[in-house]
Amino acid sequence: EKDFICLERVSGKIVNILDGLELHKGVFSAAEQIRIVKYVEKLDQMGKNGELKERTYTTPTKWMRGKGRVTIQFGCCYNYAPDKSGNPPGILKSGTVDPLPDLLKVMIRRLVRWHVMPSTCVPDSCIINIYEEGDCIPPHIDNHDFVRPFCTVSFLSECNIVFGSNLKIVGPGEFAGAIAIPLPVGSVLVLNGNGADVAKHCVPAVPTKRISITFRRMDESKRPTGYVPEHDLHGLQPLSYEADAQKKSSSSRPRFSARKQSVRQEEESMERVKMPMRRHSEPRYPGRYRRGPANRQWYEN
Repeated sequence: EKDFICLERVSGKIVNILDGLELHKGVFSAAEQIRIVKYVEKLDQMGKNGELKERTYTTPTKWMRGKGRVTIQFGCCYNYAPDKSGNPPGILKSGTVDPLPDLLKVMIRRLVRWHVMPSTCVPDSCIINIYEEGDCIPPHIDNHDFVRPFCTVSFLSECNIVFGSNLKIVGPGEFAGAIAIPLPVGSVLVLNGNGADVAKHCVPAVPTKRISITFRRMDESKRPTGYVPEHDLHGLQPLSYEADAQKKSSSSRPRFSARKQSVRQEEESMERVKMPMRRHSEPRYPGRYRRGPANRQWYEN
C-alpha cells in the first residue's frame, strides 16, 4: 500500500505529509513471526541477566503511564536525549553495542530481496522495542544520523501509528494528530520522503503487549568509532521481477519462481538460527565489553 494521502498546510503550502510512506503486508509468515518473537523474548531475558552489552539493553523505570518500554539496540547506540555526559541526541560515537544477530540479518535480506527496502539503503542497525500494555512512543522525527528510508516491522498485536505535522500530547500516552494508520502484525511500514521528514509520528499507549523491530542505515560519517560493517549484508540485490515470474522448463514440471526459492532459503536460514546462548568471544569493536549473544556467530552452517 503506497497511496497514502493526508493534506496539511506546512510553511504556507498544502502538502501530502504522507508522501513516501509504504505499508507492506504479509512479509513475514505466521510461523516466522513466532520464531522471531521467541528469539526477541530470549534476548530480553539475556538483557535482564546482564548478558548483553550495557548499551545494548535498556529497561527504563516505569514512573508513569507510557514510560518504560524495553529497548534492545544492535549496530549502534542511539541517544534519545542529552545524557549525563552532555552527549546530544544521536548515535553515540563511543557507545558500543552488540552487532546485528544473524536472525535479524535474515530479516534484512528478506526486506531487500522483496523490494521492501532499496539495495542502496541496506540497514546496518536496528532497535527492538518491547511494549507492555500502556507503553507508547511520543511524537518525533527520526534523527538524520540515520539515512532514509527506514522501516518498522510489527509483531504480537496490531496498533496505530499517528502522523501529523503538529502532533499534540493530550495526556499520558495519548496523542492527537492528523491521521492514524493501523499496523497489522507481520507488516512492514517504510518511512521516506515527507512521511519521514515532514510529518512527526508517534505510537499511542498500546492496549496489549507488542514488539516492533525498526531497521535503519547509519550515515557513514555518524557510525560509532571502530564500527565494522556486516560483510554478509554487502552487495544485497532485490529479486528481479522477470525472474520472479514462474516459468515452465522444457519438461512438464514447472520450475519454482525466484521468489519461492528465496522464501524457502530464508525459511531454512531462520530455522538454522539457534536461540542465543551465552558464549565467550571477542567484541566486534573496541570498548567496554560484556558477554552477549550478538558477539558470536549464531548461524549454524
